[in-house]
Amino acid sequence: MATIQSVLRKKPNSAGLYPLAIRITKNRKSSYLFTGQYIDEKYWDKQSRRIKKSHPNSARLNNLLSQKLAEANEKLIESDNENIDHSVAKIKKRIIGKNKLDFFSAGEIYLANLLKNKKFDQHYNQGRRLQVLKDFLNRNHLPFSDLDVSLLKDFKAHLRYERVVGERTAINYLMLIRTIYNFARKEFGVDDKNYPFGKGKIQIKFPESEKIGLNIDEVLLLETSQDLSEAQQHAVNTWLLSFYFAGMRVGDVLKLKWSDFKDNRLYYRMGKNQKLVSLAVPDKAKVILAQYKKEKKDKDGLVLPFLKETNLKNQKKVLTRIKTITRNLNRRLQIVGKSLGIEKKLSMHIARHSFGNISGDKIPIQMLQKLYRHSSITTTVNYQSNFMHKETDEALEKVIGF
Repeated sequence: MATIQSVLRKKPNSAGLYPLAIRITKNRKSSYLFTGQYIDEKYWDKQSRRIKKSHPNSARLNNLLSQKLAEANEKLIESDNENIDHSVAKIKKRIIGKNKLDFFSAGEIYLANLLKNKKFDQHYNQGRRLQVLKDFLNRNHLPFSDLDVSLLKDFKAHLRYERVVGERTAINYLMLIRTIYNFARKEFGVDDKNYPFGKGKIQIKFPESEKIGLNIDEVLLLETSQDLSEAQQHAVNTWLLSFYFAGMRVGDVLKLKWSDFKDNRLYYRMGKNQKLVSLAVPDKAKVILAQYKKEKKDKDGLVLPFLKETNLKNQKKVLTRIKTITRNLNRRLQIVGKSLGIEKKLSMHIARHSFGNISGDKIPIQMLQKLYRHSSITTTVNYQSNFMHKETDEALEKVIGF
């Protein structure tokens, strides 16, 4: 006889939240049906196997658990009435059912989890990509059995030649589809037999992207630029701070506080991966910081003026504001670049490429890994290979320099 219970699994996600699941047990073997919902462990009542009332969404989540338990028990009773001794895996498959969950439903659960984990930027971008797929298909229901190689090839062609996006952008759409499919396989037991990714099917391969940074002369032009408007000078200062701090990402530059600076060092946590960074403050950066220190009101105040009217506790609003500010900065940088005769497209992101370009072959790759805060040295090697030309240039010259 199989038993079915609601449980809180002991495998937290990256946000430290635990998944709610339905456990099916038979002959001491267990399998799990995941609800796609996560909670803090403190809200789980082990005795009653329910979410405590202190959780802000306890009623809704307990209703969801009750519904899932009722559906599972109904299928279990049907299985028992057939007098067939099913394994726990077959019972789970029967409970899920072939058409229980479609791709877009799984996508909505995936997006909801991004919101719960406060990944607002990802939620916004991935939500838009899912909508593009819905518009392409002109429907809001997509069984996993329909999501085959042929459909994905047609969708990629639509992206490339009708929406006219780049190869890398098209791959980002396919990556999202694969991520949601894998999420549904893991959390809801979606059948693998129609899985459209892998060898001989759809393979995810990112094309090499061109990374071009400014050279020393071009950075000097920015450092010595004159007669700029106030807005343009703010943009140049922001770019230079990013460059001086090893290609610091624009969101991190905009959120710099005076309290991040101690004993002539900068201490901050990267917004992208929450890694801690400590860098010496270069003299060139001190000159720029001194310009803004005149407006300093308290030690926890922001260095740059762009986010001063934004509620920093509201991460969603902060990310939205950073997007808008970055667009404005890039627009002003392009005007400055044109006036200085810089032919490369000047943007905040190119500050990181410029640091890589000027460092080139000068700095050991292990040190660059520390400066970039890459988890893997392979990432650093792949990134820096865009800017390390000395050996290949010398090799070329040895062949043709006769």
